Amino acid sequence: MNDPVLVINCGSSSIKYALVPAAADQPRLTGLAERLGSGDARLKGVDSHGEAFTRALGGAGHVQALEAILEGLEGRRPGAVGHRIVHGGERFTRATRIDDEVVAAIEQTAALAPLHNPANLQGVAATRTLFPALPQVAVFDTAFHQSLPPRAYRYALPEALYRDHAIRRYGFHGTSHAYVSGRADALSGLSGGWLTAHLGNGCSTAAVWEGRSLDTSMGLTPLEGLAMGTRSGDVDPGLHAHLARQLGWSIEEIDRVLNRESGLLGLSGLSNDMRELEAATDEGHAGAALAMEVFCYRIAKSLAALSCALPRLDGIIFTGGIGENSPRVRKQVIDLLPHFGLGLDPEANLATVRGREGRIDPRTPNRPALWVIPTDEEGRIADETRQLLGDTPR
Repeated sequence: MNDPVLVINCGSSSIKYALVPAAADQPRLTGLAERLGSGDARLKGVDSHGEAFTRALGGAGHVQALEAILEGLEGRRPGAVGHRIVHGGERFTRATRIDDEVVAAIEQTAALAPLHNPANLQGVAATRTLFPALPQVAVFDTAFHQSLPPRAYRYALPEALYRDHAIRRYGFHGTSHAYVSGRADALSGLSGGWLTAHLGNGCSTAAVWEGRSLDTSMGLTPLEGLAMGTRSGDVDPGLHAHLARQLGWSIEEIDRVLNRESGLLGLSGLSNDMRELEAATDEGHAGAALAMEVFCYRIAKSLAALSCALPRLDGIIFTGGIGENSPRVRKQVIDLLPHFGLGLDPEANLATVRGREGRIDPRTPNRPALWVIPTDEEGRIADETRQLLGDTPR
């Protein structure tokens, strides 16, 4: 299939898209339809010449937004559509061609991802309406982590909760962890053991051995694990009961605080944007400095713990908006792991930002490598879509 793949990441009021060509040297068309359903709905993106554009959509819903996206594809028609689906439960271990049965199965996992799967399915419904003849493929955030062994994915809970209600650790950001670990294999000539750190507004780490995820920081939901932009990450499981008893908070209120008012924002009392926190720390803002310290410590602690899953550690990979663009965060994390024999090249670390890919260690023999690899989730989704449909990946 020489036609491009249209990659869709659909939220409740937004659609992120990328038209990914078959050849890597051809330009992508990318963009975001946002504020859907409101009078402020708009489409913004980048055309094949690298020029940015914005277009008002005036109250458009998902179908109307996709029609506008199609009009902006400069006459290029996709040969298939690849959808990001956040949660595939235990059923979906790889990319899957979408039909009515698959849609029904994704709907059944909505309780595990109530903020994501229903929104993802809106995109599926809209594209099936607009492109009824095109193959549609679901690529699941959780699929890459389905190789976790039971010791990593089971909670220490009664068996019935797992057997009857699928309560277990699933992990997320799978397309990102899969892409950067595979890219590190290609760059290094190894198929070995990597600790991957996807650091953005949402953050997770993973232990990847020979292309298979063996453990990861997120669990049943994306709330488990690291401190994030607005999510708390790990807290004492008894916190919910304590807040309910002492403050009279409802489950909904606790959930809102842990997901939307915690993390970097909650600790700093200032922002969930790492750029603002770095600047505020330099100006003496105590909350910002604490937020950065907790953030980096929790990353290092998670990487150290996940190393237990690997037969051998060949290196650590940083990716995501913060991982790719914050030399300061990378240095603070590495400084907390001296017993791993890691070394940082200060000049390479400072220079590896804004989409640059490269090693940031001194390349000392027999020591783990440190990589910065910009993630390409859209490219990974397009590749998995092509592989499923019988094409060779880019």
